[in-house]
Amino acid sequence: MPMRHDFLSDLPRRAVLATVPTLLAAPALVRAQSGWPKGPIKFVVPLPAGGSADAVARILQAKVVEATGWNILIDNKPGGGGVVGATTVAHAPPDGQTWMVTFDNHILNPAFTSSLPYKDSELFNVTQIGRTPQVIATHPGLPYKAFGDLVADARKRPGKLTVGLLTASQALVFMTLLGQDNGIDFNLIPYKGGPQFVQDLLARVTDAAIGSVTLLSPHLARLRPLAVTGEARTPALADVPTLAELNIKSYPSYAWWGVYCPTGTPRPVVDRMLAEITKAVRSPDVTRKFTEQFNMEILLSSPEQFAAFQKSEQERWFKVIKDNNIKGD
Repeated sequence: MPMRHDFLSDLPRRAVLATVPTLLAAPALVRAQSGWPKGPIKFVVPLPAGGSADAVARILQAKVVEATGWNILIDNKPGGGGVVGATTVAHAPPDGQTWMVTFDNHILNPAFTSSLPYKDSELFNVTQIGRTPQVIATHPGLPYKAFGDLVADARKRPGKLTVGLLTASQALVFMTLLGQDNGIDFNLIPYKGGPQFVQDLLARVTDAAIGSVTLLSPHLARLRPLAVTGEARTPALADVPTLAELNIKSYPSYAWWGVYCPTGTPRPVVDRMLAEITKAVRSPDVTRKFTEQFNMEILLSSPEQFAAFQKSEQERWFKVIKDNNIKGD
């Protein structure tokens, strides 16, 4: 699986050569300037234990602790679709002791929550760790052998064909836009958790569902994947076509995991943590877990790349949410 967007890869060769010694010297630089870290570091996960963001955080925690000896604690703060945890991090002192590991739904919160208790500007983009496409799947006992069959039935029964997905999610916004652009009236059924909509799909309560390849992978032996939402096929589902291959109008859509910290955290501290996260993710055992178990395409973007990506995604999806009055609850 390709490794793309390393935070040094886009720099000219001279800049890379100049940056590497700086990163290697970062521990001494940071300690000299701030005495960081000044005690336990928190990786806040704004979601319940057991989900993919929690798993990513715990894998990173173990590897960074192994490399540095730092005391890093996982602090699960679920609630409000990630709002409770994100607020905690946004309002934490910008001293490098608090970080957030989350996934893609986080950037949609400002559009779904009218009175968000924090501002996007209070959270600093550290890195987008990696991504995986979403997959649209059905139960093999239902009469949908291909995505075209699902579309044909939805057009015969407007508003009747049910698709399970996470509430206040990119999948919800994506399927709304896909239906609009292709003249398909799906009945989108929002769930508060992935296990619930997977359970209903397995029980044939819903006709189909959309979720990340990571979420659905453990269940694919009992499901029939019909299409993936990325720009290209994913190695985990090499026989499953992309929506573009099926001539379905859509934007590429990915589930992804990223790291944030309070805005104002000193850049040398951010760079040191980014260097340690990069080293952890690129270690063979962690790379294997992320690529084989999570079906993750590793990105490790720079803060600037991650911030630009978030801005672009929010401009696109916020318009869909507003134009269609999509609710997050």
